[in-house]
Amino acid sequence: MTNLFDIKGNVTVITGGTGVLGRAIARYLALNGAYVIILGRKESTGTEIVADTREAIAAEKASGSIEFLKTDVMEREVLENNLQYIIEHYGRVDTLLNAAGGNMPGAVINPDKTFFDLDPSQFRRVLDLNLTGTVIPTQVFLKPMVEQSKGVIINFSSMAAFRPLTRVCGYAAAKAGISNFTAYLATECAKKFGEGIRVNAIAPGFFITEQNRSLLTNPDGSYTERGRDVIRQTPFGRMGEAEELCGTIHYLMSEASRFVTGTVAIVDGGFNAFAM
Repeated sequence: MTNLFDIKGNVTVITGGTGVLGRAIARYLALNGAYVIILGRKESTGTEIVADTREAIAAEKASGSIEFLKTDVMEREVLENNLQYIIEHYGRVDTLLNAAGGNMPGAVINPDKTFFDLDPSQFRRVLDLNLTGTVIPTQVFLKPMVEQSKGVIINFSSMAAFRPLTRVCGYAAAKAGISNFTAYLATECAKKFGEGIRVNAIAPGFFITEQNRSLLTNPDGSYTERGRDVIRQTPFGRMGEAEELCGTIHYLMSEASRFVTGTVAIVDGGFNAFAM
């Protein structure tokens, strides 16, 4: 039997690849032999990630590669152009990681506010960015997978999909939609395109990112009240490190999980399991 965890030569597309989590995942996969294409809006950040990762690839004599393509997950035409470039240069798409997402102040209800302060327009934008921003790239990058009868899609859910966390009203609704969409698409693909296409999601616990840094930490690096609440709820007693998502993603995109589809893999230090 071949190495079930071998991902060398796996053509991997990561939307939202310029974020803290996307950067760590892209670097790990490239160092393990994958051909990684990160898609994002921040060209300068993307260029920096590519340069740093290529330096690491050279130092470790790894067989993977990495490059950046500017995109907008809400613009189908831009994504189609990204796909055309990838097919021309790599010939296929093996894995799609839908890591693009975010939040907006108007879709957050702070302790001094009530539900009536929710901005419906920003609520819709958060739903679009996280949920529709997963659906559109999936429609685009699923096509070559169907043609080759093989491929893996990994969506990004959240703890907020399992528990109605305070404040993050729009984000939680969107991520709950991601978990539901993952189960739906897994069945849709298996029934209509065969067992070669698998769809799963990963649900990170609490990791410090640019999106939540000011919510969970103070300027001096200490935890805010909300950050301390997270630590109390997490049996491991700490926040996650971005690199701790990589093993689960490696498993989900490899042949080791070839009978796994429609699931949401939780990586949270026990947060979701803890009751009191």
